[in-house]
Amino acid sequence: MTETPAKPASPEGGKPAAAALNPSAAITDFGIDTTSMSTGEAIGDYFSRLKAGQLGSLPALLGLLVLVIVFASLSDTFLTMNNIANLMAQGAGKAIIAMGIVFVLLLGEIDLSAGTASGVTAAVLAMHYVRNGNLLGGMGNGVFITFLVVLAIAGLLGVILRIWAGVGFAVLAIALVLSGTAANPWIEIVLAISVGGAIGVLTGFLVSKIGMPSFVVTLALFLAWQGVILQFIGEGGTLGISTSDVLFKVANGNLSTLGSWILFLVFAGGFAAVSLGQHFSRLKRGLVTQPTPMVLFKVGAIGVVAAIATYLLTLNRAPNPNIVISGVPYVVPIVLALLVLGTYVLNRTQYGRHIYAVGGNREAARRAGINVEKIRASVFVICSAVAAIGAIVYSSKVGSVDPQAGGLNTLLFAVGAAVIGGTSLFGGKGRVVDAVIGGLVLAVVENALGLLKQSAAVVNIVTGLVLLLAATVDALSRRRAAASPR
Repeated sequence: MTETPAKPASPEGGKPAAAALNPSAAITDFGIDTTSMSTGEAIGDYFSRLKAGQLGSLPALLGLLVLVIVFASLSDTFLTMNNIANLMAQGAGKAIIAMGIVFVLLLGEIDLSAGTASGVTAAVLAMHYVRNGNLLGGMGNGVFITFLVVLAIAGLLGVILRIWAGVGFAVLAIALVLSGTAANPWIEIVLAISVGGAIGVLTGFLVSKIGMPSFVVTLALFLAWQGVILQFIGEGGTLGISTSDVLFKVANGNLSTLGSWILFLVFAGGFAAVSLGQHFSRLKRGLVTQPTPMVLFKVGAIGVVAAIATYLLTLNRAPNPNIVISGVPYVVPIVLALLVLGTYVLNRTQYGRHIYAVGGNREAARRAGINVEKIRASVFVICSAVAAIGAIVYSSKVGSVDPQAGGLNTLLFAVGAAVIGGTSLFGGKGRVVDAVIGGLVLAVVENALGLLKQSAAVVNIVTGLVLLLAATVDALSRRRAAASPR
């Protein structure tokens, strides 16, 4: 007796499965993924997520607003354009280091060596410039050979880990060091970033391949790199870079008025084009997206704020009427470029999705076929390379590199910036923009308390309390999210 083949069952039972016979019906079955909300529903959903503990950067933004209001009422010079531009340059270096640390924190790891690692790259940059490319003469035979060997080891470890960017950094650093190229600010910048990437390979290998806790590894390297800086510069020594027009202007120069407005058009126009293009593309394909009025409001608000800021920064802000200082500081496009690149990597690439997956659940990511070991190592390469860019900025601001480069509060402020901005210390939650927001908060505190002539003790106490508050909000929001019904 021949049996009649059973028809695929549907959720209603007995009928052929709609998904198997009609692709459009399959989309209907998953309406939650393709149905957009109205503006009112989207606003209601946002407040529901806030109640559930998904606060994002909101606490940092509200805190920043409160701080600005308080300090503006206490100081007549706080909201002057000259001070605001100076504030940007003061906080940019630490904010950039924090942008790299975000990648590490997303995995629930920590890099306590990012500050002193950036100091090593700053020392190499300054020595190459001061010695006119002769690092051998600056380091001495033993230290120079050891430096090359460490770079070669980093390249080899990069091959083992299959992190080709790290291999490239190490090889490029070796080539620049051995070439003996005369002092050139662009060569120095590339060399510093390459050395930073090579340092990241060493850290990543110890954490991911050897299996050592990142806290222990980076704490040990924090001390080791501090010793390396002392070896390169000498106790009490200083290497000046202010005589280089390019290196000095990184943190102290400004775009022209025309350049400032071109930056505005590129940033605001690019943001509008990407946001609206993505929005209408998703609408066309029937995918879920934010309501059009909300997208238009966001694009318009950012455009207006950017236009006002650009206009104010292009006015003469020099205290002396005989001097003209105007234009958007160079650090602004540097930070914006890193912000756009970092956001793209995390949100629009497979690599970024793997970072969030590993940070959310390492074992589940491993079972899904993600190379967890490689991902864990690679974030340290990114962190150290970006930290080198931060070192270039903060060294440019003071015009020199000393044995304290990257030490003192540099790392603490950088980690604090990422956490204050909304990146979780527990992994799986955070964005690159969090570092920028948190960096602004800390820069406002440091700058304003300086204007009010407060001591370093007061600055440290207030900064510590702000960081403690941010960590408390993070812990409470995670508890709230865990307790909320799914």
